[in-house]
Amino acid sequence: MGAGESPSSSSAATPPDQPPAEPAAQEPPPAQQPVVAPPQDQQTNAPEEGAAARANIVVNVNFVEVPVTVKDAKGNLVAGLTWRDFTVYENNVRQNLRLFSVDAAPLSIAFVIDQNLPSNYMEQVNQSMAAMQGALTPYDEAAVFTYTHFTKEWTGFTGGQSGRLPAVLSLAKSSGTDPTVPDPSSPFSACSISINGNCPDPNLQPGKSTQTIGELNLPKEVYALNDAILAAAKELSSRPKERRRVIFVISDGKEYGSKATWKEVARYLQTNNITVDATLVGASARFDERWIDRFHLPFEMYDNILYKFTAATGGDMYAEGGVNNMEKSYQKIAEEARTQYTLGYLSHESIYDAKYRSIDVHVDRPNVNVTAKPGYYPSAQEYK
Repeated sequence: MGAGESPSSSSAATPPDQPPAEPAAQEPPPAQQPVVAPPQDQQTNAPEEGAAARANIVVNVNFVEVPVTVKDAKGNLVAGLTWRDFTVYENNVRQNLRLFSVDAAPLSIAFVIDQNLPSNYMEQVNQSMAAMQGALTPYDEAAVFTYTHFTKEWTGFTGGQSGRLPAVLSLAKSSGTDPTVPDPSSPFSACSISINGNCPDPNLQPGKSTQTIGELNLPKEVYALNDAILAAAKELSSRPKERRRVIFVISDGKEYGSKATWKEVARYLQTNNITVDATLVGASARFDERWIDRFHLPFEMYDNILYKFTAATGGDMYAEGGVNNMEKSYQKIAEEARTQYTLGYLSHESIYDAKYRSIDVHVDRPNVNVTAKPGYYPSAQEYK
């Protein structure tokens, strides 16, 4: 055996007078079964369910939560739906659900009460205010705002069943505001004695009037509904995101003279995941005026702008007259807000895109009415 040779290498050598051995025949690989992909418009993996899952998923800055109310043709809440019954689209692209919950959520609710109502309607609202606390549970919290030509916050968020809330609601009662009627005997009336259309001497006039004929200086009517909703929304935006944020407005819907515009307030609500629900009262609640008041003439007062807030945030509105009906509406709205279906998904849009994103929720059941927010503005502030 020469140097550098090993027994293994010499024994494996092939004699030169023999042809090399043919390689063993390999069996053909087994035929692979074709992979059938699931339909792109069907979700295969189940989302996390229950309220406990919310704490595990909201850490994603592109997580979107959508509360949904489902009613039948008679207006009754539809229970027993599963995540398979819901389909959610954002900007017309289907989203896979990452969260589905039917657990009751605690409410952070800000009551906004209109004190510009005529005295007869204001009296009905005053009598019904005691039922507001009855619609809340010990897990809920409430704040109280009122508005005329300015907004007043009576209390920050306090326990829904605390002794402070009924005391504050009692203090927040008002006598209302009746339309101003000109008094011909007052200094603000027109002159009854004139020379060339002017008042010659106030001492000669009844009520010592100083105004020329045809002039009548009435106090300017201001219905600061936009400002009141914005003030309540700013207070709500600091509440924990695990709570359902709701503004509950009791008003006839009139708006005139607010510093904030409707677009500004609606964007703030949609950015901070706040829902506006309402009980429409007064003349606007009558069936014959309920739809007519939605028409707005340029440069004139809005006779009813509440429906725009509820539609933009996925809320609900009841038009009620009488104390009993108002009290029932408080209970209905609180129940709907607390027992909504909660859907959640991770948005496919960039987290750096601050444009409005549309949301469309479908329910695979016949003859049902689905109420959800139609869209939102993304904001990192929501996920701090």
